[in-house]
Amino acid sequence: MSKTLWAVIALVLLAGSSPSYFKYRRAIQEPAAAGQQYFVVDESIWQHARPDLSDLRLYDSTREVPYKLTVESGGSETEQKQFRILQPATVAGKTQFILDMSGVEEYDRIHLKLATKDFVAHAFVEGQDDLHGPHWAALGTTTLYDLSHEKLGNNNTLQIPLSAFKYLRVTADGSVKPADIQSGTAGVIRAQKAVWRDLATTGKQEQRGRDTVLSFEISPNIPVERLVLSIDPAQKNFRREVSTQNGERFSSVGEISRIHMLRNGQKVDVEQTSLDVCGFCSANAASPGARTLQFVIHNGDDAPVKITAARLQQFERRIYFEADSAPGILYYGDDRLVAPEYDYAKLFQKDAHVESVAVNNEEPNPAYTSRPDERPWSERHPAVLWTTLIAAVLILGSIAVRSLKSAPTPN
Repeated sequence: MSKTLWAVIALVLLAGSSPSYFKYRRAIQEPAAAGQQYFVVDESIWQHARPDLSDLRLYDSTREVPYKLTVESGGSETEQKQFRILQPATVAGKTQFILDMSGVEEYDRIHLKLATKDFVAHAFVEGQDDLHGPHWAALGTTTLYDLSHEKLGNNNTLQIPLSAFKYLRVTADGSVKPADIQSGTAGVIRAQKAVWRDLATTGKQEQRGRDTVLSFEISPNIPVERLVLSIDPAQKNFRREVSTQNGERFSSVGEISRIHMLRNGQKVDVEQTSLDVCGFCSANAASPGARTLQFVIHNGDDAPVKITAARLQQFERRIYFEADSAPGILYYGDDRLVAPEYDYAKLFQKDAHVESVAVNNEEPNPAYTSRPDERPWSERHPAVLWTTLIAAVLILGSIAVRSLKSAPTPN
């Protein structure tokens, strides 16, 4: 194999991830048991990694460990659970079967796996908790179909009101036979709460005229997503607008309020002392150097709100991985890396019983070496290139002049 080809292969390999190209590392403590684990991204990682965290890599003693980066911003997810199909039979010319939903807390969609193709059937669904009880509650009718022959798709999902019956009875038209009912799953919607993480910064409070101004010094790269205020319990009913300030410009964030009163015999209780500031602070997360975030509480003609504490928060960022053995070391600080693409991340499912692991303090990577300059030769040596070009022009020009002088004079 030629030396040139070996050089090309070396450059390709050098463009990837290698522990020696990271400036920082942190040892991950050994988990108590094997299985899915996670650790939380903290300020040290934010300060020295790429702003999008794309250069984070896990290594054990012999290999790179795949991971999944998540933002714990809450929401909902649907978990699919399989259920048993009981007593498939033909009743009065129709197919009838029982779905044992006792292992599913609540559901509104039931997906059936059917063996038959090219059909249209109406499925009537009923529910109750006693399998042998006489009173079944009607939950509606769904049209099941498979029109793949006409390239019009299919629907094998029963849609019903949100229910928690232990048993469902399904009666379908005869185009679906008892032997066609193979299996089924039901969707369980689970609400996920946001997980907030306090940032290691304390707000400085001052009065500017009628306004209360809170200032925070934030390190570069660190996203900010919520402002949380603690208000003196003795503070009576209030409502204040809050803005961010950049020079002379104000941008409204929202309002804080506390309302506890009786109005027309009805009790009103409102407490809003935290504000979503994602759109105002995260956009500037990658600004160079420390940045100052200022929030202005507009008191108007009222006395200033008695703020006893103020803090900034972000959604917790977690790194999930499988700990078959001690994962070893987290590396970061290679600004030429792009985000990795792992099958583990594409197929990731969060374990309900996942455990967190601790990460030791940051330290410089003792094996660090800077990446070789991978720019083209012409970009690495522009002076040599231009000197060569100028010399070539001068030589060609000299040859052209001599050629003109030596050319015979026309008669």
